[in-house]
Amino acid sequence: MAATRPRLTGRYADRAEAGRALGDAVVAAGPLPRPIVLALPRGGVPVAAEVAARLVAPLEVIVVRKIGAPGRPELAMGALAMIGPQVSLYRNEEIISALGVGDAAFDAGHERELAELQRRGGIFSRAGTTLISGADVVLVDDGLATGSTMLAAVAAVRGLEPARVVVAVPVASRQAVRAVGAVADVVICPVVPARFVAVGLAYADFHQLTDQEVDALLDQGSA
Repeated sequence: MAATRPRLTGRYADRAEAGRALGDAVVAAGPLPRPIVLALPRGGVPVAAEVAARLVAPLEVIVVRKIGAPGRPELAMGALAMIGPQVSLYRNEEIISALGVGDAAFDAGHERELAELQRRGGIFSRAGTTLISGADVVLVDDGLATGSTMLAAVAAVRGLEPARVVVAVPVASRQAVRAVGAVADVVICPVVPARFVAVGLAYADFHQLTDQEVDALLDQGSA
C-alpha cells in the first residue's frame, strides 16, 4: 500500500531536512507500537537518523548492494541485502531479460557485490536478528529510482518475521513506489515527481557520505 503526498516545491536542502519531513510523514501515517528504523547506507543513514529521532526509535542499518548490469553499472539487474547473518538476493528479471544478461555475467556481479556487502556489514551492521521479530520495521533510504535495493531489503526483513514493514523515502519514481508497494505493508513517500530523472535532483546537497560520517550518525542514534 502506498501513502504519498503532493510534490514539494523546490528541493530538500540536504538529507537531514528530508529526514525531518519524512519523519513527520511517518508519524502522520499512523501509530507504530514498536518501531525500529533500519537505514540503507550510506545515503539513507542521515535521513533515517531524523526519522528515528522523530519516532523515538532505535536506529540500525540493513546493508544493501546493487548488482549493476554489465557495462551499465548504474542500472540494477539485482540487489543483495544483509541483516545479521541473513543475506537475501533480488533479481530484476525484467532488466536481465531486456539486456540479455547470461547466468555467468549475473553470477560474476553477484559474487563481486557479495564481497562488498560482507565488508560493509562488518563496518556498519549492528542489528541483532532478535530485535526484528514482532517489530514495526521502518526501512529508510534517501530515495528510490528503480526500487531494486529496497526490494532486497524488504525480502531480508520479511525473513525475520516483523509485525509490519514500512518503507519510507523522501523521493521516488512512480515505478519504484508501485514495485515496493507490492511487497511492503506501507510505502510513505512525500515526493513522487511526474517526471522522475534521478534521486539527487531532489536535493541541493547530495554529497557522497564517508564510512566515518555514517558511523558517527549510527553512534548518535544508538546513544
